[in-house]
Amino acid sequence: MNAPARTLTKPGVFGWLLRREYWEHRGGFLWAQAITAGIVLLFALLGAVIGAIQMRSHGTGDTVGDDWGAIAAGYGVAGDVAMLAGFSIAGIVVAFVVFFYCLGSLYNDRSDRSVLFWKSLPVSDAMTVASKLTWALLLTQIISLVVGLLIGLGLWVIIALASSFAGIPGAGAIFTASHPFRVIGTMLATLPIFVLWSLPAIGWLMLCSAWARRVPFLWAVLVPLLFCVVISIMGAMPGLHLPLGDVWYLVMYRGLLSVLPGAWIPPEMARHETVESATQSVQNPAQALDMVLHHTSNPSIYANPDLWIGAAVGVALIVLAVIVRRRRDDA
Repeated sequence: MNAPARTLTKPGVFGWLLRREYWEHRGGFLWAQAITAGIVLLFALLGAVIGAIQMRSHGTGDTVGDDWGAIAAGYGVAGDVAMLAGFSIAGIVVAFVVFFYCLGSLYNDRSDRSVLFWKSLPVSDAMTVASKLTWALLLTQIISLVVGLLIGLGLWVIIALASSFAGIPGAGAIFTASHPFRVIGTMLATLPIFVLWSLPAIGWLMLCSAWARRVPFLWAVLVPLLFCVVISIMGAMPGLHLPLGDVWYLVMYRGLLSVLPGAWIPPEMARHETVESATQSVQNPAQALDMVLHHTSNPSIYANPDLWIGAAVGVALIVLAVIVRRRRDDA
């Protein structure tokens, strides 16, 4: 007796769509970051070994001093910077992955005609786009945080071992004087900020991917770039004053570069800090690190209209991408 066919619910279908995206793009989602992590740790290890050998041969480690408080504080800052560097490296890699993933997300299945197969299934275009959007906005960032944490921990171990080999006292302080939970908490707090901040860029890239018949990269990058260049040329004309800075910021920075990790930090610092105030408040590396972490996840960004207007524009672009995909017949 044949078993009854199993009917998938919408959450079940959406889960399979997420799995499909991972199967087709796991090279970018996972392996690109894993390979980068391995390369970074390898070069960090080589540099640490060379530095430790030179310091040991010259006896530099014996001149550090006996101020254990200062030594521990130095290791604490080094540990926090190493952890933040791990997250930053993974974030930069995933930014390139997300950029090109969004560019090809709705174009590749038209170019290889697999869209005909997917349109024959009981899966809506909105659900297909939503699965790709979930990977671009959220799941890739979660993987990036895990990889960044592993890079940071690996750098901790390398710094501790190299310091011990070089004869620098108190190498274990990197594990006790650092503030990993603060850095990790800051990175977790950036997830909702990234989702909202990157929406205009991701929406624009997905719209170009759904609309372009050929080479979506040129449409996504060249068109806004030429627009800004033309506006800049017009602004150079005598008697014509155009807001060139705002045009470049809105079109290129917000429209394309919002997928970069921490892209909201420079505008936020410009809102709350001046060059003089930043210089006065930063007297040592620990204070500089505190300022960076503060502006990375400062809750005041949720009161910035730039965030919400950009998110609304991004949602509109994504809705338009769904409509274009539904009506596209060039496959």
